[in-house]
Amino acid sequence: MSQINWKTDTLANITAEEFYTLIDRNREHIKKTFPLTLAGCADLKKTKKYIEQSIDNETWEDNYYFYIRNTDNNALIGYLMIKNIDEHISKCELAYFVDKDFEGKGIISSALGDVLAYCFGDLHRNKVYISTSLTNTASQKVALKHGFIQEGLLRDEFRNGEGKLEDILYFGLLKSDYKK
Repeated sequence: MSQINWKTDTLANITAEEFYTLIDRNREHIKKTFPLTLAGCADLKKTKKYIEQSIDNETWEDNYYFYIRNTDNNALIGYLMIKNIDEHISKCELAYFVDKDFEGKGIISSALGDVLAYCFGDLHRNKVYISTSLTNTASQKVALKHGFIQEGLLRDEFRNGEGKLEDILYFGLLKSDYKK
């Protein structure tokens, strides 16, 4: 468990300035895995639009956002997003990252537990999935720790921040397995 005291926060309590600061200080850290976020947060003006779009997405139930704060100083240190919600199949995808200085402390893993409860409970999803790059072993370990099963390798499925297509690993968790 984490040595850091943390809490999740809602989109309504996030400012563009603090989100921009989080993204800006982690640009190198997330450049391959969060290219759309980086492009949307290239400067403060774009970040404000990005946050406004996120609020619209949440209003229309297209995406949901959970932000992680360090309770010692209230600093924003990461986020989790529920995206690619498919009503027909009753599934959704999770994406997440934590500030480079807080990796390996169990923060994402703990927060992911809360978000999974939300996905299977409040959102009534039958399946939650996580897609990771082949090199993102930390994310793969988090998925496996929460009972996700590696379901496959998707070839040339993701265009990373360098513009290159890369393979991803697909991990899925069914509600029936989550209950166990």
